[in-house]
Formats: sequence, structure tokens, C-alpha cells
Amino acid sequence: MRRRLPSLNGLKSFEAAARFLSFTRAAESLFVSQAAVSHQIKSLEEQLGVSLFRRSVRSLELTDAGRRLYPKVQQAFDLMEEGVRALKARTDRQQLTISVLPSFASGWLVRRLARFTNAYPGIQVRIDPSSRLSNFLTDDIDVGIRYGLGDYQELVSEHLMDEDLFPVCSRNLAQTLDTPEDLAGVTLLHDDGHGQWNTWLKAQGIDSFDVTHGPVYTDSNMVIQAAIEGHGVALARSGLSRDALVDGRLVQPFDFSMPSKFAYYLVYPKEYAQRSDVQAFSDWMKEEIARDSESPIDVGDLDPVVV
Repeated sequence: MRRRLPSLNGLKSFEAAARFLSFTRAAESLFVSQAAVSHQIKSLEEQLGVSLFRRSVRSLELTDAGRRLYPKVQQAFDLMEEGVRALKARTDRQQLTISVLPSFASGWLVRRLARFTNAYPGIQVRIDPSSRLSNFLTDDIDVGIRYGLGDYQELVSEHLMDEDLFPVCSRNLAQTLDTPEDLAGVTLLHDDGHGQWNTWLKAQGIDSFDVTHGPVYTDSNMVIQAAIEGHGVALARSGLSRDALVDGRLVQPFDFSMPSKFAYYLVYPKEYAQRSDVQAFSDWMKEEIARDSESPIDVGDLDPVVV
């Protein structure tokens, strides 16, 4: 059926005048004359058969009909603008901008990213390390990698990787640790709080010593680096500590892991789902994670007591 809608120019003039409650400012925002705005709105009122504004010498007010119409028109223009932005992003974009936690960027992504750029030379990658949630429209972000429960409203949320928690430390420090009870005599490194250490120790049946000693870091990768430098024992996340375990900069002194309730997710707006660059990055991420899972770390080979 044919849509019976009034003039688009009339609706544009109405939306701007209702937003500013001024024909003059509406005209400035639309780059037309005040007379043109006034004419468009008068024509719109004639088409609709109602008055939309109460006009006086010094003020402009919406009528009841204008107040009912304004939010609907504003929403319609917002949706059209969003659709145009999404289309432009899909067709004209020169690069793929990835919002990612700084710890995951430096601890996992950067060391693997060359394989993506080699596989997809036509996609220019831009990394935006940030701990805050991004607004995909206003922040010029294409995809995000987030660590959480996966409940990201109004976004596609693809599960990437689960994580386990376990102690890690330098090889020299690990030689002083025979059982988890020995952790009472070393410095514990904390990832922004003490709760995870308490939980891990209780899972081992240990609740006999204070875990609140030791420095607290707000970035998970800083905790890993402190452990590599021999400053103490960190309760590491498997994704962030994997590379350091593989190349021997860290060891896992005890063969006990605790699953984390959080996981990594790839998130992006629903309208980006068909973009070839977004799908290429999604596929590549899953391939890299599968590559890691096919090469599990043998804790026995990393046992620091055997030298």
C-alpha cells in the first residue's frame, strides 16, 4: 500500500522548530531562511488539518497535537540517521576499529594480530584500548571485545573464550611452594581486590590465613607482569597468562584451576552482522582461540621443582 505521509521537508522543519522552539534557530540548523521554515510548517499544518504551534511575538509553543507528533517524528529521523550511518560504515569504511580491554590487548591480542593482517591485507585494523563500554555510533567503534556475562543489550554478543583462574609465579619463587598452604608465606598479587584469592583458597579447603596482604592492581596484565618479575604469586586468568606460561616466563605451581564466571565476548551492533570485515575478524578470533585450545599447556612440564 502507498504510504500517506506529508511532505518530508515539512516534517524536517517541524522537527527542528519543535526541538528549538524557534523558527529562527530551526532555519539556521537547516541552512534555509526563516520564511522557508514558516512556509513549510504552515503547509504541513494544512495537510494535517491541525495547528502544531502557538505563535506569539516573543515565544513559540507546541500545541497538544504538536506535542503528540514531535516524539514520533524525532524518533523517525533518529532511525533514518542511524540507518544511513550504518550503511556508510559498511560501504565506505577504510579500517576496522576494535574496542578492547587494555589487559587483553597487550596480554593476548597484539601478539597474534599480525596473523590477521597477513590473512586480510585489505582490512586496516585500529585498536582502541579502553575499559569502558563503547557507544558504537558516537565513538566510531566497529567491534568490541568484552569480559563479562555476555548480557550486552541491543548488541550481537558472540561467545569467544571461557577462563580458568589459577596461581602463577616465577620459576624461582615456585621452587619454595610445595602445597597451597605455602602461599601464606609469600606475597599475593591482587587483581583489583581480594575476593578471588579467598574463593580459590576456599575451593582448596584453606581459610586459615589472611589474603589481604600484597599489592592491588587495577589492570590484570600488570598483575601478570608483576608475577613474571618475581614480586609475588598472582591468581591469573588463563587467557592472559597463557603466552607467559608457554614461553616459560611464568609457571603454574599447583595443578588446580577454578572456572571463572566471566568469559570473553565479541560484541557489535546488529546492523553490522553482514559486514565482511566484522565477520572476518569474528572468524579469525575463533580460529585463534581454537588454535590455543588444541595446544593445551602441560602443567607437569612446567613444574618448577624439577630443574
